[in-house]
Amino acid sequence: MTLDEVKPGHGGIITKIGGEGALRRRLLDMGLTPNTRVEVRKVAPMGDPIELFLRGYALTIRQEDAAKIEIKEVRFQ
Repeated sequence: MTLDEVKPGHGGIITKIGGEGALRRRLLDMGLTPNTRVEVRKVAPMGDPIELFLRGYALTIRQEDAAKIEIKEVRFQ
């Protein structure tokens, strides 16, 4: 499952970061690394952008970029 398919209030553990070159490096630099817990907080009305919560901070990314991040969905308590 990719991050753009996750509903607000749900999340999981990042398993793989796709993309190439500068885009991949930018995602990794923002803290989106494998084995990181991430939760989808909000999705804009038209679906773009998506607000995430990870590592204690909120991050907003484009839907196109979220589609390149694979996660294993887990239920947070």
